[in-house]
Amino acid sequence: MARIPAAERRAELVAAAVRMIAAHGVEGATTRRIAQEANAPLATLHYCFASKEVLFAAVFEHVAGLYREVLTRNDVHGDVPTTAGALLRGLLEWYVANPEFGAATVELISWGQRQEGRQAEMVYNEAFATMRAILETAAGRPVDAAIIEELTYMMSVLSDGFALNWLVFTNRTAAEPQIELTVGVLDAWMATNLGDVSRPARGASTVSPAETSRSLASWVSVQ
Repeated sequence: MARIPAAERRAELVAAAVRMIAAHGVEGATTRRIAQEANAPLATLHYCFASKEVLFAAVFEHVAGLYREVLTRNDVHGDVPTTAGALLRGLLEWYVANPEFGAATVELISWGQRQEGRQAEMVYNEAFATMRAILETAAGRPVDAAIIEELTYMMSVLSDGFALNWLVFTNRTAAEPQIELTVGVLDAWMATNLGDVSRPARGASTVSPAETSRSLASWVSVQ
């Protein structure tokens, strides 16, 4: 059997760790389970990663890298409103397409916040930095830095809320209109703070601020 290069084996173990965290939580993702999922001897895992903490640090880096990849893949190089809408839509569609990864991310963020390494903050800070850089270089009229910061925060809050809802219900039939609703909330905010909102042709949202408010009230009803 051909020997697997160390870098490839490390990547396989990190990917296996993500799957085990999604399935069993951080505490349940033991090194033995991770090694079995990667079809690797336990000794190989310990050779590649000196400890479980080192492995999880690599998992956090992997998570941050994937978020960066998703964001840059959806950078449409339009004006700020168009770009922001595309970034948010891309994140929401990615969550729907990758529920396993979303579940692992929620577990990791919750666990990481209790650790000393501030790894959860690292994931968010990298995502914020990527979104900020894309929005700052978007074509069109200049936008105040404070507005860019608020817009970045809005996108993060909306994507996090959608991700949690999707992980709980995993209803693909409901997901599409909920994506439109969530992007519509961002549209309403941008219409107030940025003026006219240009939307990309793909999956364009036509929800008005008033319609968005009514839809939100219906969505969160507990009756």
